[in-house]
Amino acid sequence: MKKSNFIYQFSTMMLMLTFGSGQHVIAQPLTENLAGTYNLAAQRTAKVQYFHMKTVLTNRAPDGKETGRETYILDLKCEPSGLTGKNGDTYTCLQFAVQKDSNQIVTIPALKGWTYLFNPTEGSDNKGQVLGIDHAKFENLTDANGQALAANQSYFVYNTFIDFHSFCDVFGGPSPAGKSIGDLHKINDKIVHYAAHSQPPVDLGSTVGKGSTFTNGEITLTFKGLSKEKDTPLALVGFDSGDSHFVMNMEPAPGFAIKTRGSSHYWGDLYVNLKTHWISHVEMEEVVVAQTKLPAPHDPVSSVTVRHSVIRNIAKPEILSAK
Repeated sequence: MKKSNFIYQFSTMMLMLTFGSGQHVIAQPLTENLAGTYNLAAQRTAKVQYFHMKTVLTNRAPDGKETGRETYILDLKCEPSGLTGKNGDTYTCLQFAVQKDSNQIVTIPALKGWTYLFNPTEGSDNKGQVLGIDHAKFENLTDANGQALAANQSYFVYNTFIDFHSFCDVFGGPSPAGKSIGDLHKINDKIVHYAAHSQPPVDLGSTVGKGSTFTNGEITLTFKGLSKEKDTPLALVGFDSGDSHFVMNMEPAPGFAIKTRGSSHYWGDLYVNLKTHWISHVEMEEVVVAQTKLPAPHDPVSSVTVRHSVIRNIAKPEILSAK
């Protein structure tokens, strides 16, 4: 096998052991009241929501040259617990699509129509699965052409769901203990988030082995100001991970163990809809610097990954015309 087959660029997992749900504000002329006091963690409206998430990973060599690009696209439908009466929000994956470099965008059939119950007050389930996201769903994934996804691609597919809930429910929701978005009341308020310095596991079935962890830095949230989209007032909340790092263990072939160590820094903005109290929009940037150690006689491989993610809360699904 070529050495390039074992160069895995691992983005941060954003895998906080999570809790929380919802945001809200008091009823007043919000966009005009810059000195007002707000509640950004109140109950969300009980109405079906649709989300579109797109993540672009750009891999670079240490000299800055681009070595590859991958795009991950997720469309989700959410039926909130306040509407269904269930013990958690019901999410349905309407479509998941991937693209490598400039190749054709292809879907992942196994994820289309997948429904799961998400309870943001539960950090992990009795199987140790972060956010309760089922690991088994991401084993042996193939695209619509029947092509098996590489191990790192399967992980990024899984991680897209983790990222979505981390942004929208961990950073965007209240906390059962510790500081959260609910402690931001006025513009310029800043807190250290309860997930700061946590060390969740990031293993995933047969793809990423036990002992793989991500260590969060001092995560902060800042109430940066007020915004507006058409006639909808929005609260702008910035987040910053601080200095984070990770270790990932993989064995892509029997007896061929590789270990990746790296550091990560991610930051971005949440836009909280002050009428519905759902997250309206998320923008995230991340830079990961890593080194992958391969078995002898291979030399270690250094890499840089730049990641850009956008989440949009939309009125209706935007299904791609992809295979």
